[in-house]
Amino acid sequence: MKKLMYLFAGIFLFNSCQEKTDPYVPSIDFQSDKKAAQLIAADNVFAFELFKEVDQLAEEENYMVSPLSVAIALGMTYNGSDGSTKTAFEETLGFSGFTRHEINTIHGALIEHLLKVDPKVTFEIANSIWVNQNYTLLSEFADSNAYYYGAEIRSMNFYSPDALGIINGWVSDKTHEKITEVLDAIPPATVMYLINALYFYGSWQYEFDKEQSAPMNFTFEDGSSDMVDGMAMTATLPIAYQDKYTAIDLPYGSNKFSMTVLLPKDNFNVDNIIEEMNAQSWEIMTGNLTETNLTLRMPKFKYEFKTLLNDHLANMGLGVAFRGGAEFPLMVEESQDLYISRVIHKTFIDVNEEGTEAAAVTVVEIRETSTGGGELTINIDKPFLYVIREKTSGTLVFMGKVGNPG
Repeated sequence: MKKLMYLFAGIFLFNSCQEKTDPYVPSIDFQSDKKAAQLIAADNVFAFELFKEVDQLAEEENYMVSPLSVAIALGMTYNGSDGSTKTAFEETLGFSGFTRHEINTIHGALIEHLLKVDPKVTFEIANSIWVNQNYTLLSEFADSNAYYYGAEIRSMNFYSPDALGIINGWVSDKTHEKITEVLDAIPPATVMYLINALYFYGSWQYEFDKEQSAPMNFTFEDGSSDMVDGMAMTATLPIAYQDKYTAIDLPYGSNKFSMTVLLPKDNFNVDNIIEEMNAQSWEIMTGNLTETNLTLRMPKFKYEFKTLLNDHLANMGLGVAFRGGAEFPLMVEESQDLYISRVIHKTFIDVNEEGTEAAAVTVVEIRETSTGGGELTINIDKPFLYVIREKTSGTLVFMGKVGNPG
C-alpha cells in the first residue's frame, strides 16, 4: 500500500451544488442537437442491453434497473481509463466516435436538463467519489468529474469503523432514505468508490381514483392467480398496439416524464417482449402512441432490488475492466494497478394512486490488484414491464418488471 502524499482530511474538494463557471459546458437543446441525440441513442442501446442481461440472470419476480444511474457512474469511471480499457468502455457504452470532452459535456448538460425539465416532478441526481486517504486523485480526473458530473469528492480512512456508515449515510440522504444501505463492507485494497444516486417522485398527471381502489385478480407466470391491491382510473391516455403487447403511457406532472407500461397480449409473456426490445423498436413504438379514452386497472406495487452488475457488464464487453491488467492510469498518482472489483446496483420503487417514488444507486468499487365509462378497458392483471422516461431528451431513467405485485 502506497504511503500518503497528502491528506484531504475528509474535506469536500468540490460540492455538487457548486456553481459551474466553465464556458465550455453549454446548455443543449436535446431535440435538435445531433451529437447529443446520438449519445442519448447510444445510452438507450446500452439501456436495453443491460436490461436484457439483468433479466437473464435475475431470480427475483420483481426487478428494476436504472440505466441512467449505471451510465453516469460508469461515465465517471471512464474518465480514469485509457488503452484497451478505455476502448472497452467506448464499445460497451456506445461512446465510440465521441471525444471524452463531448461525452462529459453532453452528460453534464443532460444532468442539468433532467433536474429542471419539469418543476412538477421531483428529480434529483447526486454523484460522489470517495478515495482512500492513502491515494491522491489526479487533478484532471477529479476536476472533470466534479465539474461535469457535479461529483462531491472526499478523502477518508477506509479502515475507520465509521467509514462504511458514512458512505451508506450519504446514499440514504441522497435517496430520501429509500435506499439506506448499499455497501455491506469495504474490502482490503479498496482505492475508491464512484457513486451515483437518483431520486424521483412524480405525481400522476391524471390521478387514480381512490374510491375505485379495490382488490383485483392477478395471474402469475406459472398460471396461478391471487388477489392483489388494485387501483383504477378513467382518462385519455396514449396507447400503442404492438404485435405482442399493448403499451400504455402514464404521464407525470407536466408530461415531461412518464411511465410506459408494456402489457403482454394473450399467448405472450414478458420474456417475449424482452426478446424484441431494443432502441429501434422502442423508438417506433413510442412514435405510434395515440391518445385513447379508456378505463385502466392496474396493481399497486412496491419493492426494492439489488444486484451485482459485474457479470452483466462483462458479458456486454467490459470484462477487461474487471481483472488485473485493466488500465486506469488517469485516476490516482500512486498506483496504476487498478481494476473494477464490484459494480453494485440497488433500486427502489413505490407505485400507488398518487404517483411514483423511485430511487437508484450505482457504486463502482475500484481496487488495487496487489490485494369506468371509457370506450376501452385494460386490465393489467398479469406480469408486465414498465419504463420511466423523460420525453424531451428520450432518456430512459428506470426499467423494470412486475411479476408479483403482492
